[in-house]
Amino acid sequence: MLDRIDHIGVATDDLDGALALYEKTLGMPLAHRETVESQGVEAALVDVGEGHVELLRPLGPDTPVGKHLEKRGPGLHHVAYAVGDIDDVLERLKGAGIELIDSEPRVGIRDSRVAFVHPRSTGGVLTEIVQPAEGH
Repeated sequence: MLDRIDHIGVATDDLDGALALYEKTLGMPLAHRETVESQGVEAALVDVGEGHVELLRPLGPDTPVGKHLEKRGPGLHHVAYAVGDIDDVLERLKGAGIELIDSEPRVGIRDSRVAFVHPRSTGGVLTEIVQPAEGH
């Protein structure tokens, strides 16, 4: 059902500082950076092997990542899995009784289609399902 790990999401209140660590210290090149207003974040993807680390800075304290930082501090936010057909995967997850945060996909970074699965259904891990846009 899930093809591969697409990225690991990391919440930070200092995106430039996090980029300095991942790029300069850890040698992971910046692949893409954008503001995703609909999700309330400024996001940067750094490459590691065939996957990415997605660094997430909230645009405000009332956004999901802002609330996460307030409650848990910086660090691991979610694990994202790439799929070829997100609509099919969401239907299969619903059929298996998995609790979805998003029953319909929304637009994510680089025009991907994304949906989140509630951590109650995935052993406490916020899980993102990603159908990358063509060419990514």
